[in-house]
Amino acid sequence: MPYKTILVILDIPDNTRVAVDFAAAFAKEHDARIVGLHAEIVSAVPLVAPMEIPDPVAVQALQDMAHKQAVDIERLFRTKMERESIAYEWRGVSSTIGYGSQPLMEIARSADLLIAVQPDPSKSSDSQVDVESFLFESGRPVLLIPYIFKEPKPIRRVLIAWNGSKEAARATFDALPFLKTADSVEVFSVDTADSSTHSPTETGAEITATLVRHGVRARQETAMCGGRTPSQVIENRLADDSIDLLVMGAYTHSWLWQLIFGGTTRTLLQSMTAMTLLAR
Repeated sequence: MPYKTILVILDIPDNTRVAVDFAAAFAKEHDARIVGLHAEIVSAVPLVAPMEIPDPVAVQALQDMAHKQAVDIERLFRTKMERESIAYEWRGVSSTIGYGSQPLMEIARSADLLIAVQPDPSKSSDSQVDVESFLFESGRPVLLIPYIFKEPKPIRRVLIAWNGSKEAARATFDALPFLKTADSVEVFSVDTADSSTHSPTETGAEITATLVRHGVRARQETAMCGGRTPSQVIENRLADDSIDLLVMGAYTHSWLWQLIFGGTTRTLLQSMTAMTLLAR
């Protein structure tokens, strides 16, 4: 089943052009409707020492800046969609708490696929998309575009990071529209000491057979950790070949555990070299 409703999250101007270009390319491929989503957010209220009284002039300046940014982003989105003759709609939402607000999640839950640009760690902003909120609260797959990408590229080679978890299964089946049109799909498992009761080779063979029955050009590969973390093994595999799309389940272990101690999801999100489809 192709993606018919694609929601593109347009957080800051630097990411908007890239996001709409990718969304437009996917919309044409899947004959989909694009929903542009932007949250107009005002940063934390500045205070005037020593009485800590909000400065109305500074507050108004921040509101004006956020509104101008929202207007510019909407204009860029509409212009691109109309130029490419793509069916679209615009959803602008005012928010004081960022992209984790309930109205935004309710909009996202009606889409087949969410698209966002990976936040640039060197350009931290309160207006940047909160990817984790969408992963945990929307119930929809999220396709992340590396911030280093400047123009769309076709998805020809796909790597599925398979560990047999329910999150990996959801991501794999959510990615089927991409998998069916790819030239090659590799089901890649990392054999670790804490692997499930079924070996990665066994579970990988089963999901590979299922994908082949869907008409996917899938094959199975398994790698040993060899003293490395799973994320390092996956990163090395991505570097070894020209992978266009990584498909993986997000936060298969406790999110709090990964927040404190790190984990495969957080590590790969920080060093993205390929488009990444995540689901949970």
